[in-house]
Amino acid sequence: MIKKGGTYVVMGLLNTDSIAYATGKMIEDLGGKVIYTAQNERLKKIFFDRGCPYLSQEDKDTLDIRYCDVTVEDEVRELFKGIGDVNGVVHSIAFANPKTCLGNHIYTDAFEDIKQGFQISCASLATVSQFAQEHMPKGGAIVTLSFASQIAFPYYNWMGVNKAALEALVRALAREYGREHVRVNAVSAGPLTTKAAKSIPHFAHLARTWKKISPLPWDTIKDKQEVANAVLFLLGEYSKKITGQTIYVDGGASAIGGELLSHERPSKTMTAKRKAAAKERLERMRILQKQHQQGK
Repeated sequence: MIKKGGTYVVMGLLNTDSIAYATGKMIEDLGGKVIYTAQNERLKKIFFDRGCPYLSQEDKDTLDIRYCDVTVEDEVRELFKGIGDVNGVVHSIAFANPKTCLGNHIYTDAFEDIKQGFQISCASLATVSQFAQEHMPKGGAIVTLSFASQIAFPYYNWMGVNKAALEALVRALAREYGREHVRVNAVSAGPLTTKAAKSIPHFAHLARTWKKISPLPWDTIKDKQEVANAVLFLLGEYSKKITGQTIYVDGGASAIGGELLSHERPSKTMTAKRKAAAKERLERMRILQKQHQQGK
């Protein structure tokens, strides 16, 4: 469970449609302090200040947003030095040039773009973990976001390669920092409609594919909340013996061979029930959090 008053760093904020924002808001609802990061002031102005018309200026001003380019080691070091002790970190950062690293064919001679994509989408987790764990004197948790790395999807190309490397890195970091009582895990989510996803060519193809292979109904917009639920679980004390793992929150698509038959496809009538169940789970989490704080 999220520690009340604990500090959590959520890296990779773009706008309110992002997994980072959904996760941060849940942490705050459960009593945690959230520090968000954006790459730089220019991107914050473009994607957050101007790209969140439904969020009031007052609400925007209440967020603690700091700048950190994860490809610059000194910026990562200074970020955590300026924050002090932290309880958990969410690494929600990925990038690959869609013109060269995504699309119809995987081959490209744009090797600098390939290296940049790997550094941002994968290697940056090692940089973040190195400096974050130094500020976790009593242990903590680091969670990153992945996507279906065990199989190859069309158009995803080098990002799929980066996600596979990211999950391998999660295991290596879990081994490295276990002695410091720091856990490192990943959540592999189904396709979600976010600002980052819009740069993936033919993203709609992925969404249509999930309707054919996911035994549970999958909503590319609303189910980012379900992904955030799993991230919170891995950040909290109820997962303190879980490390080096990739948890799939994808409607079960990763476990299915081939497309679902017509009689296997999820019923649309479950939507209202799922909403009620999600609301009930969140309320139970709040109750458990309160009981935990009271030492019951």
